[in-house]
Amino acid sequence: MLKSWSALENSCGRPRKCEGIFDLAGREEKIAALEEKTAAPDFWADAVSAQKVLAEIGRRRREIQPWVSLLKRAEDLVALAELAAEEKDEVAAEETQAGLEQAEQDLKRLETEALLSGEYDDHNALLSINAGAGGTESCDWVEMLGRMYARWAERKDYRVEVIDRVPGDQAGSKSISMSVSGPLAYGYLKAERGVHRLVRISPFDAAGRRHTSFASVDVLPEVEQEEEVQIDPEELRIDTFRASTAGGQHMQKNETAVRITHLPTGIVVSCQNERSQQRNRMSAMKVLQARLLELRRREQEEKMAELRGEQTEIAWGNQIRSYVLHPYCLVKDNRTGVEVSNTAEVLNGDIDLFLEAFLRRELSRRKS
Repeated sequence: MLKSWSALENSCGRPRKCEGIFDLAGREEKIAALEEKTAAPDFWADAVSAQKVLAEIGRRRREIQPWVSLLKRAEDLVALAELAAEEKDEVAAEETQAGLEQAEQDLKRLETEALLSGEYDDHNALLSINAGAGGTESCDWVEMLGRMYARWAERKDYRVEVIDRVPGDQAGSKSISMSVSGPLAYGYLKAERGVHRLVRISPFDAAGRRHTSFASVDVLPEVEQEEEVQIDPEELRIDTFRASTAGGQHMQKNETAVRITHLPTGIVVSCQNERSQQRNRMSAMKVLQARLLELRRREQEEKMAELRGEQTEIAWGNQIRSYVLHPYCLVKDNRTGVEVSNTAEVLNGDIDLFLEAFLRRELSRRKS
């Protein structure tokens, strides 16, 4: 038990200080500094600014509350452990051990969430999966990846909505676009951006040969406020067409599907999942806003790289992760080196190990 407590204490420390990923003491000092501003005589002279300060205080308090509660619980467990040791109370010792194990699990979860501090990490995610080399095999691989992310989202009680799906010529889908709504959805799923490689015995090959398939995954934050990306209606071309997805006579007879082209950039988005043309248009606009936001982010990164004298290269052809189902079972992330042999569980949505490893890798790179 003392060894377990030591692990918890080393990560969070006592009293009320986290030396690692989450600096609790530092964040409490920032809250105190903001609260000092509210005591100034002219604080409400600018009502808009004052409201922003109060909102910031509330946000920061919500951010630290889980850590404060965890530290208080850990301190109570230490006191209970000392009491159990003095009185040789085995029941209390077992309760303490169970409480400590739960506290360590909660600590791990909070550490992971603390890694998600990017500008858009708390946004919903827009996921786009596209078939690459491999024909029907890759189209089936797109379906498998879509199912994997949907199952992962279900595990986290996130809401998943398919925005657009282009069927494959024989099986699967050439592309799938979906929204994943939930706390920190984009922060987690941004780790999945890149090319995913599948190696397996093909169910579509009568000779039972091994095939390699590729699919690309793109992840964007859903823009929650229109003012984040200003779009001039005059720069849009909006076309309607009949949906190719299943949906009964209404969707077959009426042009409910919407395709929006942003003329200055050439970005084209479409949505045909809804029965209403208006709702399809709203969903397509969300995707367009997200892609324009991503374009702006990339342009800023390229400009900064140019100022630093760096040469950036988009390694689109390099897979970030390989899923091997034959002649052995292994899922390996090429960026972090994390390997899992239980491929069935991974394809069923158990990908948190890969996501957390990516987040920690990015944190280490930023520190270096």
